[in-house]
Amino acid sequence: MSVGEAVETEPRRRRPGRAIRFALTITGVLLLLFGVPWWTLVGAGNDWPTGVFVTGTIVFAVALVSFPVLMFLGHGPRHRDGPSVVADTTLGVIWVLFVWSIIGQLLVLVLTIAGVDAPARSRVATAAVLVISLVLLGWGTVEARRVPRVRRVEVVLPRLGAGLDGLRLVLLTDTHYGPIERSRWSRGVTEVVNTLDADVVAHTGDIADGEVAQRRSQAAPLADIRASMARVYVTGNHEYFSGAQRWVEHMAALGWEALHNRHVVVTRGGDSLVIAGVDDRTAAGSGVPGHHTDHEAALSGADPALPVLLLAHQPQQIQGAVAHGVDLQISGHTHGGQMWPFHYLVRLDQPVLQGLSRHSERTQLYTSRGTGFWGPPFRIFAPSEITLLTLRSA
Repeated sequence: MSVGEAVETEPRRRRPGRAIRFALTITGVLLLLFGVPWWTLVGAGNDWPTGVFVTGTIVFAVALVSFPVLMFLGHGPRHRDGPSVVADTTLGVIWVLFVWSIIGQLLVLVLTIAGVDAPARSRVATAAVLVISLVLLGWGTVEARRVPRVRRVEVVLPRLGAGLDGLRLVLLTDTHYGPIERSRWSRGVTEVVNTLDADVVAHTGDIADGEVAQRRSQAAPLADIRASMARVYVTGNHEYFSGAQRWVEHMAALGWEALHNRHVVVTRGGDSLVIAGVDDRTAAGSGVPGHHTDHEAALSGADPALPVLLLAHQPQQIQGAVAHGVDLQISGHTHGGQMWPFHYLVRLDQPVLQGLSRHSERTQLYTSRGTGFWGPPFRIFAPSEITLLTLRSA
């Protein structure tokens, strides 16, 4: 057997074990995610009447069993919108209940130390968890569905020529047009962007969850966005679940430059700026022909004396930007955590959560909290944004 054959066949022998481990991991996570709220709200010393206990247990059991089925139906190959909305909303609700149920157990401990008897202490904690969760979910719904506020940031790029000083770049990212119809929201975003007198408008990916044919109406207002110099776009990881090449082609049809490992040059007042883009870091493993992160291709032919603005979906791609002498990378992907305290998990995978950061003497990174939302239709302590970056010369 050759080395090539060994590499080819090795994954096949491991697949059953990997599948079992994956299934066990998912099962354990779901039992924990649903079990902790059940324990806090239904069990754990509340001493509810039998009818309340049984009803609560049935509700949690049905939600636990149906959730993975709905997730598969909603986010599987067919992108069925009805199951997706139910599953995503369930995920958001159970996450908030999970977090505050843990905090609720701390409250039970405090009340126990204070001498409050059972079941009063457990019922007080249950009431607190429910009230706080309902308030946060209501507020989070409003935050997720509103047109984002404009976040204004100035970025000094020492290599930027004086002719481009004050260039206004509007960043959109993670619009995630999805199963909840948001065409009106999309038009609102376009209206706000068009008040900002942008020289360049950039979209750094995760444009939609679903195929072009499913999300065409929600994406349509992008065609009306105005920019005096360029409108540019790169893929995010979610494009690779939803027909990435078709989205690249559709964005081009809407009048946007799809920076598929390529660049454009904008010039004003005798000075120029290279605007480059690379595919998302998941592109190479997606199986979509010709899609992969390629900084060298993106900058091929660019004058090395010119400053470089790079569009890359994930902040983690900053390592490639530093290696290739990029002046400013703009990214999204993190959503600013979207639902507290999920941002702690995001930071395990990404170098930054949001905002402007420096990663070498030359290279800076701006990470947006995102324009839309993914999955759960909630934003809790992580507001969305339309970003206006004003570029300044030294």
